[in-house]
Amino acid sequence: MVSIGQINHLKVVKQVDFGVFLDGGSDGNILLPRRYVPQQAEVGNSLDVFIYLDSEDDLIATTETPKVMVGECAYLKVTDVNQHGAFLDWGLSKELLVPFNEQHRRMEEGKSYVVTVYLDKSTQRLAASSRLSKHLQEHSRRFRPQQAVDLLISDRSDMGYKAVINHTHLGLIFRDDAFKPLKTGTRIKGYIKDIRRDGKIDLSLQLPPVQQRDALTEEIMAHLEANGGVSNLTDKSPPDDIYQAFNVSKGSYKKALGALYKARRIVIEKERIRLPD
Repeated sequence: MVSIGQINHLKVVKQVDFGVFLDGGSDGNILLPRRYVPQQAEVGNSLDVFIYLDSEDDLIATTETPKVMVGECAYLKVTDVNQHGAFLDWGLSKELLVPFNEQHRRMEEGKSYVVTVYLDKSTQRLAASSRLSKHLQEHSRRFRPQQAVDLLISDRSDMGYKAVINHTHLGLIFRDDAFKPLKTGTRIKGYIKDIRRDGKIDLSLQLPPVQQRDALTEEIMAHLEANGGVSNLTDKSPPDDIYQAFNVSKGSYKKALGALYKARRIVIEKERIRLPD
């Protein structure tokens, strides 16, 4: 069987004027329309294709890669709203439906929302949901404190920012742990700060000070070595430039530079830092 809503590696079994047919195993042959057929699509060759249902609910393949697949979350824009629900631009010609009963708040055309993609087991159709707590876990013991994770900012609350963790869980970044404003839809690296007694997950954008400084000093040294021993990022650089390069606050960066300077591992000049001669 093929995996709907995922990339599948399928063999070409037949060429026709309007495309090629791929071996879908027990699901039968699946059409890859002509406009998606690459040059190497000869009988016997295998292709990586995304599988979904067309408007007639038949399995169909494409060599296009959508912005999000089953089990993943993304920040997508609403292109239309009708009696069936809201439709999202996810990078394919057939837009992605968010049924009304899967909308956390009523969606509006032109606005973007964080959604998760799921496969409706009764219809085998792909759909999306902004009711994240319905599809993602809010409690977990699988993570450990200080573990690095990928975050997608999904919403704001009175306490801080809600975030999707590794596409599978939901957690909270307390306002004091967010050293800069975060926009919904932002993808960012983060860390597990704590697992509460009830299993809920607290997040942080930085490691604890000592561990963060030790890791950051080695990152700075690697950055210098990769750039001829010189960097224009000093303790006077804009916070956004520092964050973009090292994913840390300006204060943390300054402390790391101070530790490296004290250990005589770097030289700090007015407009640059460098390795010692």
